[in-house]
Amino acid sequence: MLSLTALMGVLLFSGATMAVPAHAMAPKALALPSYSVTLTAYNAVSEQTDNDPLMTASGAYSNPEIVAARSNDLADELPFGTIIEISGPTILSDNCGYKIVAPIIGYRVIADTMNARYTSRIDILFHTESNYKMSDGKIKNAGAVLGICNNSNIRVVGRVDIKHIPKTQRELATIVATL
Repeated sequence: MLSLTALMGVLLFSGATMAVPAHAMAPKALALPSYSVTLTAYNAVSEQTDNDPLMTASGAYSNPEIVAARSNDLADELPFGTIIEISGPTILSDNCGYKIVAPIIGYRVIADTMNARYTSRIDILFHTESNYKMSDGKIKNAGAVLGICNNSNIRVVGRVDIKHIPKTQRELATIVATL
């Protein structure tokens, strides 16, 4: 069985190419940029968004399986359509429940923006029904469980045309795998 390195060499020297969806593209640089940010969450409800919670700032649908927002200071580094991988904080704190909600985060597409008062921040959109029963018996939404996670690591893994963002994590993971 060929190793991954050998297979890549065969593809490179044979001139073969891998099929990548037309609406997806690899980052421009070979080295994938990473950022340390504060990770928070929100729900697509009027109390946490603008007057149209079902529409993101990019014009994409507020899909809680795919969408993330970024603070305005990260607009150049993370334009709409950037696909990110989130590995969470380097050190967990009491107000960060990343390990609990990590299984429902997956890859995310930057499709929304945050209030100008926030800087160096990524906001994960969660479904209003993504709830967890806590050890004290209370039910909390994933956003409340996540809390505020300082020094979280995100990595750019690709880009997608914002008009054609995938609808599911499975579709997004397939795109990432082909980049």
